[in-house]
This record gives sequence, structure tokens and C-alpha cells, in this order.
Amino acid sequence: MQYSRVCLQSFGYELPPVVLSSDELEKRLAPVYERLKLPAGRLELMTGIKSRRFWEPGTRPSQGAVQAGKKALERSKISRKDIGCLLFTSVSRDMMEPATAAFVHRGLDLPAKCHIFDISNACLGFLNGMITLANMIELGQVKSGLIVAGETAENLLESTLAHMLSDLRLTRKSIKPLFASLTIGSGAVALVMTDRAFYASDHILVGGSCRAHTNYTDLCQGGRNAEQGTLMSTDSELLLEKGVQVAARCWHNFQQSLGWTAECIDRFFCHQVGRAHAQLLFERLRLDEQKNFETLPVLGNVGSVSAPITMAIGIEQGALKPGQRGAILGIGSGINSLMLGVDW
Repeated sequence: MQYSRVCLQSFGYELPPVVLSSDELEKRLAPVYERLKLPAGRLELMTGIKSRRFWEPGTRPSQGAVQAGKKALERSKISRKDIGCLLFTSVSRDMMEPATAAFVHRGLDLPAKCHIFDISNACLGFLNGMITLANMIELGQVKSGLIVAGETAENLLESTLAHMLSDLRLTRKSIKPLFASLTIGSGAVALVMTDRAFYASDHILVGGSCRAHTNYTDLCQGGRNAEQGTLMSTDSELLLEKGVQVAARCWHNFQQSLGWTAECIDRFFCHQVGRAHAQLLFERLRLDEQKNFETLPVLGNVGSVSAPITMAIGIEQGALKPGQRGAILGIGSGINSLMLGVDW
């Protein structure tokens, strides 16, 4: 896929106020660690995650998304009346119905003519939102739009901790699928995109590529149940292996579609799962790991927020400068891979 008229105007993001370190998590799990003789420091050593962030109790996904959306709109200089589409793209949502986009629309006081809906695709939702909005802009259906995501991982974390502490049947082997849930954090991000003919910027969405390999839908599954709350089961090792395989195919098509090579890209912004994931991905794709900008050590895995908030923070810190080229590399359970190229 390629685009000729789509601009990235501005990002906005909101970091939750509660910081929880891996060390603090392990202290809460001390009875489990002692019973199973697990070494302290294992969580940070395995993942490279020192901390992650969480909202105050009762915070809804739409609330973080509204705060991030306000910042993106303020930085864009685009009038709210000109926003023709709002996409909410998180794994988390306020409720089953109505769409969480409706609460964000109301919170941002966007116009009645604004087309609103939710997109859900595990950790790739925000990138799917970028493609969806870009297609609408390219077709002339809207001249500007806003993508938002607000992940709330608090229920997943607390349910996982409660399960690990209460189920004395867990062994060193059977507890492994729960550890991935301890890498998850919360956060919110937003992005304003426009038609170059309406409000041009120097930041161009060039195009991208996607690949799906749905034979592996069983490697990461989660949901709610009445007794245990929100829980996920993840085969981290196999998901890592198969996810990178899908990403390699997507990367090949990405280069063909855009006519880019690894050497012409200045910065990579990836969906972040853990240190081992990043190392294997860059090794398999033969990319320079020094070009990878990451927030993994301090934010953990923020679901659909992860790759875009990393890009937003990277731009803010000068990691991607005007005239440079950036690539967003996404992998999500399912398994799906989606990669986008930006001329900044």
C-alpha cells in the first residue's frame, strides 16, 4: 500500500501517574517465588522491563484517550470542527456497547458530522487505525481525522497476581503462560492526520505492508470470567518465534512496496514485548539495533499504545529529525504484522 496525500500532523500522549517497578511486583509475589524457588530479579532479567505505569483506580480507557487527544489537537493547530473521523483503537474499552469512540467524541467535543467507530486488533489496533484513516483521506472522504488509544492494564495485572498467589497447583512450568501479563502497562496516545491539500506538514505517511498468520491464534489468548477477572495465557517462547517469522515476511513485502532498504531508514519504532523479542526481531530482519528507539524499560508492553507512544516520545526527544525516515514495525497476537513508513 502506498499513499500520496496523507500527512502526520501531531502526536499527543498521556502517561499514567502510578509507577510500578518489576522489583515491587516480585515482592508482591514473594510467596509464589519462595514456594517455586524462583530467583529474585527474574522478571526484569527476562524482559528488560524496570517499570510500567498504571492509572488510578476506576480510570476508563476513554479518559486517557481524551487527554492524549486534547494534546494532539492542540499541537496540530487543526480546528476540532474540521475533524471528520475519530477512531478508538485499543484492546481495552469502556464497555461492550456503545463504542468507546463515542465517549471520546463527547469528551473532546468533536462535531456531529464526525464519523466515529472502534477498531480492535490486539496490539496492532492503532496502526490499523492509521491505515483506515489514511485510506479515507486518500479517497477524499475526510480532510482530517484523529486516532486515539487508551490502554488500562490494571484489571489484568491484579487478576493475574491474585491467581498466581491463590492457585497452589501452579508449578514452575504451568505458571510460565502468566508471566507475560506482568509485562503489561497502561497509557494513552493520539495522532492527528490530514490531507496535504487541506493542511500540509512535512511529515508524510508513505505506505506500508501487512501480513497475517492465523494458524497461531492459540498462542496468546485472554478475556474475562466471573470468578477470576481478566486473565491471559501466553506461550511467550513460541509466540516470539512465530511472530518474528511473520514479521520477516511482512518486512520483505514492506521493502518491495515502498522501494526502501534497511540502510535508508534512520529510526525504527516497534511494538515492545521484551528484550529478547527486540533482539531476535532485529537479528532476523538484519536491522541495525542501534537505530531502534525504545521505551520498553520504563513503560513495558502498552498494547496498542506501545509503538505509537514510543514514536511520539522519540520525536519529542529528537530521535527522529526533519528530513529523516522512520519505520513503525508492529507484531500482534493472531498472529499479525503491520509495518508503516514515514518521511519526517
